[in-house]
This record gives sequence, C-alpha cells and structure tokens, in this order.
Amino acid sequence: MARTAVIAGVGPGLGASLARKFVDEGCQVGLFARSADYLEELAADLGDDALAVPTDVMDPDAVEAGFEAVRDAFGPVDVLVNHASGGSWKGVRDISPEEFERAWEVSAHGALLCSQAAVDDMLAGDGGTILFTGATSAVRGRGGAIGFSAAKFGVRGMAESMARELGPEGIHVAHVVIDGQIETPQVRESRPERDEAEFLDPDAVADSYWHLVTQDRSAWTLELDVRPHVEEF
Repeated sequence: MARTAVIAGVGPGLGASLARKFVDEGCQVGLFARSADYLEELAADLGDDALAVPTDVMDPDAVEAGFEAVRDAFGPVDVLVNHASGGSWKGVRDISPEEFERAWEVSAHGALLCSQAAVDDMLAGDGGTILFTGATSAVRGRGGAIGFSAAKFGVRGMAESMARELGPEGIHVAHVVIDGQIETPQVRESRPERDEAEFLDPDAVADSYWHLVTQDRSAWTLELDVRPHVEEF
C-alpha cells in the first residue's frame, strides 16, 4: 500500500531530492512551500504522485487547508518531513526581535502546526513517521546566527519530546543533523571549482531519510548525523 507523505518546506536541493526519492519509492507526496511556481514545476516533473500545495507553514489556516488538499488527493498522511527553515544570519547585537521571532516561527512553530495536522492520521492508522531537518547549529550554536541557532535547538527539543510521547503510539519521530553544506544548484553555479567531497550530496541524504521511514520498530533511530567525508571533524 502506498504511503502518503508531506514534505513541508520544499526547495532546490534537499527538499527536491526528498520529494523525488519518496515518489521513486512509491509514495504519494504533498509538496509544501510558499513558492507556487517552483512547486508546480517540480510536481509536473515528478508526475501524478506529487501534488503542489502552496502553503505558508506559519499560518495555521493554510497548514490545515494544505493537509486537507493532500488527504483529498491521496488519503491520510503516513509520513511528514518538517523541512522548512528560516533564520536571520545576525548576532545578538544586530538581530531585531521580529527577525528572531520569524526564525522560530518558520522552523519550530511551522513544524508544530504540521505535526499537529498529521498526528491524528497516523494514530488512526498503523502509525507513521515524522522527521525533522536539523543542522549543526542544533547541537552547537553558531556565532552570528542567534536566530537560526535558537530555532534549530528548539526543533531538536521538539523532536526528542515528540519521540517519547508518540513512540509508544507507533509513530517514529527522528531528528536529522545536517552537519555540513548541501550541494544545491546555487552552490554548483557559484563555485564551479569546488571540491565535491566538501559537500553533502542531497540525493544521498534523501536516501538516509528514507531509511528512517522504513526502519523496523524494534530499532528506531532518534537522531541521525550526516556529514561529508573529511579527514578530521
């Protein structure tokens, strides 16, 4: 039976790779992002098993409507990837309260809204999977990025709390630490002489996400670190 997945926060790079991987594995996938044009283009490329759902994850009504659109097209949601991320790359002296709050709203509040919309489907079915995209800053605060770091620390705490609450109910919750820079189309264009070994391949990272979805319940992963190979880290 095909799984229904929602990827909240789809863009070029890892978001697109996740969508492609899930469709290739037989999932029907709802694609959430604010950029309608990009979503429509990606959904057309992926075929009938992908649905573009322009959605602002900070808006409760938009999130509710987005999940209803996915249910109407594909049925109850089995998998959610909380991939949306935001943050002002400023330090404590420069960031405004509004910029700090927006970083939290995109990453943590958006993930809360999407998780709340998905959980009842999973509880009514045979469980499910909720994955959170984290970053190095989720475990080691980054200088000059106080908003991003605080938001990612919050997301990590949410994942740990939800895993303990929902695991006994058959819902696998996991947090993925992206410990390095993903090789996006923008990176390839701006750094043609780059050393590819320094970057994470988004398709390879998507493979790791899929492994989390298919793990046996006797051996669920709570946190997975992925990083490019380097001699020392």
